[in-house]
Amino acid sequence: MTTTWRSSLVALLAAALAACQPAGPKFKSTDITGADYGREFALFDHYGKARTLADFRGRAAILSFGFTHCPDICPTILADLAGAVASLGKDAERVQVLFVTVDPERDTRELLAGYVSAFDARFLGLYGDAEATARVAKEFKVFYEKRKAGDSYSVDHSAQSYVIDPKGRLRLFVRHDRIAADLPGDLRVLLAE
Repeated sequence: MTTTWRSSLVALLAAALAACQPAGPKFKSTDITGADYGREFALFDHYGKARTLADFRGRAAILSFGFTHCPDICPTILADLAGAVASLGKDAERVQVLFVTVDPERDTRELLAGYVSAFDARFLGLYGDAEATARVAKEFKVFYEKRKAGDSYSVDHSAQSYVIDPKGRLRLFVRHDRIAADLPGDLRVLLAE
C-alpha cells in the first residue's frame, strides 16, 4: 500500500466515523438537556392564575429568579431578556419569559405585574407563598437568602436563567452575563428544532 492511499483511507474512515456521531444543536449557553431537575413548578402569575410548567408547552419558556427590590442584577437580566426576545421578530410570540420572585413577603402580584410589564408586557411574574417559593427554588437549584440591610432587607440569590423547550424539557442554563450575547442565537436554534 502506498502512503498516499493509506492517508486517503484513514481520512475516509475518519469522515465516516464523524458522520455516525449525532449532530445535535449547538448552543452557546450550557446545554443541560436530560438534567434530573427543573421539571415542574406550581405558582401563581401576576394575574392571580395558577400556573405550572405544562401551561407553557408549545412555546420556549425562559425562567429567571429575582425580586422587585433588586437594585442591579434583576433589572439588567430582565432588560437583556427583553432585548433577546425582541430580536426574534415574529418568533418572539413563541417565547414566554417567567420571572419568579424569591421575595414573596414583599412582591405582591400587583407589584410583580408593574415590574415585569415595564420590561415587556408579555412577561409574567410568578409568585407563591414561602413554602412554594422554597420548593421551586430547590427544584431549579436556585439559592436565595434574606440579608438585613438597615431597617429593611435585601435578598441574595442565584442569577442564572433556564430555558425550557416547547416540549416542556429543561434545555439550557444561561449565565446572567451572557444573556444578551448568547440567548438570541440559542433561542433561534431551539425554536427551529
